[in-house]
Amino acid sequence: MKLLISNDDGVFALGIRTLADTLALSGHDVTVVCPDRERSATGHGLTLHDPIRAEVVTSIFHPTVKAWSCSGTPSDCVKLALGALLDKPPDFVLSGINHGSNLGTDVLYSGTVSAAMEGVIEGIPGIAFSLTSFASKDFQPAAKFATILMAKLAKQPLAELMLLNINVPPVKWEEIAGVAITRQGIRRYFDTFQKRVDPRGKTYYWLAGEAVEEVEQPDNPHLPSHIETDVHAIRKNYITVTPLQYNLTSAAGVHSLQDWGFDLDK
Repeated sequence: MKLLISNDDGVFALGIRTLADTLALSGHDVTVVCPDRERSATGHGLTLHDPIRAEVVTSIFHPTVKAWSCSGTPSDCVKLALGALLDKPPDFVLSGINHGSNLGTDVLYSGTVSAAMEGVIEGIPGIAFSLTSFASKDFQPAAKFATILMAKLAKQPLAELMLLNINVPPVKWEEIAGVAITRQGIRRYFDTFQKRVDPRGKTYYWLAGEAVEEVEQPDNPHLPSHIETDVHAIRKNYITVTPLQYNLTSAAGVHSLQDWGFDLDK
């Protein structure tokens, strides 16, 4: 298949090199367009007031991988690839392998997930891959699962346009418990701002949030009650696969607000 791969950890990140090279060696036509430096937690940010530059990369990836380094955000990279760099649309837009988890509400801030979602917005299914540890540097199990997943998707396409958010536990392949289809959980952070003073005596602040345990949430009435959250399943060493969409409309909210009966008579 023809695959476009981006990330938010930058062109020199081991995760994207492992993913791109592994899929290329599996016979896929791989193109990489990713930021020239780390762009973590940029969400779906776009560059609107500065030029975006892209340079061909020739010495980092497998020889069959076509690669560009881009000055923009992860979303910029995918937009630029689809609008200017590729000769035809890819079959999938992939992102990662991110160094660190993208679980629960993290997906709202994640540049990794946003890059894959940019493909979905353009009508191309997206997949975001994350290794749920900053300490581990073993991206091979996640890359191995990527090859398995792509082979499965080649035989059994997705029923509808969506993003698959994949989180892989930082354990050896033999220790992975299985694959769990999950729903998005909720993670809360203790966001603390450290107040500091620079050499010129000016005050600045450094965000140093710390994740807490998953917050309990009510069951989703549109999903079977046995579907676990990604936050819960990853603790049991499952690879989590969470289908996501960019439409944030609350169906329950639409129904309840229709009963409000606004009266604008003056």
